[in-house]
Amino acid sequence: MQKRSLKLRSFVTIAMLSGVSFVLMLLNFPLPWFPVFLQIDFSDVPALIAAITMGPVAGILVELVKNVLDWIYTGAPEGIPVGHMANFATGVLFILPAYYIYKKFPSAKGLMTGLVVSTVVMSLGMAALNYVAFLPLYTYLLGFEYNMYETIVLGILPFNIVKGIIMIVVVTMLYRTMRVWIENQRRQYLA
Repeated sequence: MQKRSLKLRSFVTIAMLSGVSFVLMLLNFPLPWFPVFLQIDFSDVPALIAAITMGPVAGILVELVKNVLDWIYTGAPEGIPVGHMANFATGVLFILPAYYIYKKFPSAKGLMTGLVVSTVVMSLGMAALNYVAFLPLYTYLLGFEYNMYETIVLGILPFNIVKGIIMIVVVTMLYRTMRVWIENQRRQYLA
């Protein structure tokens, strides 16, 4: 009986964190020195909380549901969600390294180390994925023209580094206030 109750609770928690993540995704804003299509938002924070409290699948589900909801709500150019696929990949690349390092070293220092590694993995991973997949998809499917070097090296790579640093600051501040709750949730879900 307790296992069913925990399973139901995890579904409700994932749904709630997905909703919060979706709302945070709507509150995005550009940074003035980056291309306008690169937007900062804090929607990866609920996914990271889901991952470190309930496991990596929960974090990935929050990222997926958030992007599907945003696609339905805001749409995509020509109906093709290339930006949402890129956002999903960015979120997964950010939350998974942090989860695995925090799992091995469940402390503030472990989380900080995980977030730094996540920032590097996300930045380099998205540079590579944009080179081989997302930017060619934008060109092929939507007809966007761009300079590959400028877009990746001067736009996407530094943007994701700045985004990662901002996320480190936000998550560190949240962790200080939520540490006890996070530890209690981990004991229940990951025991």
